[in-house]
Amino acid sequence: MTTISDPREAPILPEAPYQLLTTWSGFNFKVRPAEAADEAALAELFTRVTREDRRFRFLSGIDKVGHDFLQRLTQVDHERTEDYLAFDGDILIATAMLAADPDMERAEVAISVHADYKNRGVGWTLLDHVAHAAAAKGIELLESIESRDNVGAITLEREMGFTATAYPGDATLVLVQKKLG
Repeated sequence: MTTISDPREAPILPEAPYQLLTTWSGFNFKVRPAEAADEAALAELFTRVTREDRRFRFLSGIDKVGHDFLQRLTQVDHERTEDYLAFDGDILIATAMLAADPDMERAEVAISVHADYKNRGVGWTLLDHVAHAAAAKGIELLESIESRDNVGAITLEREMGFTATAYPGDATLVLVQKKLG
């Protein structure tokens, strides 16, 4: 298996639409865009995400991610919206949703990582991959809305060059943004 450390150089494998990525810890995983057939795998992934991480991802205390929301993650236009799925073999280990505005100038990203795969660099590498994909689409500003309590994500995003500011009108949230290009 070929490994790379720069997601921009990730080859598309001929046998599947996957890209191979390697984290700072040396962990290798595959990434590809979501498809409608991935709904069950995503539902399973969200049962493997910690309750706290689900709260951070959805900014609510949901226990189960329902069919309607899962459809929004798997039935995307692949232009303005894309859900990148990360796999370790056949195990879905993370998801990174990218949703751009109609003018393709700014986009929001939201990431969830399987509890057993945290602290291996998956979130960092996936966010970097999404940022490069967004820049390639011409998106100028990447942002995420974080719970103020999600110190780990805010710290990671700051390390990657994002700036954090108070979210307008809600003291419990933080807006993190990064200019691309």
